[in-house]
Amino acid sequence: MTAPLWLDAITFDENGLAPAIAQDEQTGAILMVAWMNAEALRETVATGRAVYWSRSRRRLWRKGEESGHVQIVHEIRLDCDGDVILLKVRQEGGIACHTGRQSCFFRRLDGIGDTASWAVTDPVLKDPEQIYK
Repeated sequence: MTAPLWLDAITFDENGLAPAIAQDEQTGAILMVAWMNAEALRETVATGRAVYWSRSRRRLWRKGEESGHVQIVHEIRLDCDGDVILLKVRQEGGIACHTGRQSCFFRRLDGIGDTASWAVTDPVLKDPEQIYK
């Protein structure tokens, strides 16, 4: 299978991966960061649904395959260096994080210096035990 020309613009790392940021297409909220290889990106473009490379599972990960919380891709962008992919998505079910939250970025660093600490800012929308069985 010949690679499409648009794929040549992407600089993948030594493992054949590029970071991919999922952003809510309406609010602009950053939902999560994952990894994509060429195969994941090609399937994403072909289906309009986010597909990532799972480094822990060592296989393609179709977002929502277990949880049902799929990401419908509205736009794909590439950064100026060609090594970071941005997906503007509609998050089905409103939950992107495996912790049951809207976003994986639910902790904020409060304070300064050595006394700073992480504060949880976003609620759990659904118990992960009910999502992943």
